[in-house]
Amino acid sequence: MQLPELIKGGAQIIDVRSREEFAEAANPKSKNIPLDEIDKRVKEINLTHAIIVCCASGGRSAMAEKILKAKGFKNVFNAGAWQNTL
Repeated sequence: MQLPELIKGGAQIIDVRSREEFAEAANPKSKNIPLDEIDKRVKEINLTHAIIVCCASGGRSAMAEKILKAKGFKNVFNAGAWQNTL
């Protein structure tokens, strides 16, 4: 499935960049959960919708995708750079 279809279908966008990076520019529909906090904040993620993770270039979002899948999340997609979610 392509990102636009996922977003139209109600996927949640999780931006795993730092708070400072997120404050500079971000998709207004995204939620900021920095990578180093994702373990502690997984309860904030809705299990009933697909999850799109993004960051600055794709490295941190790839790590976030692995963490979430290891915790049992099924529909997790790495968008790479946050701009890909616009």
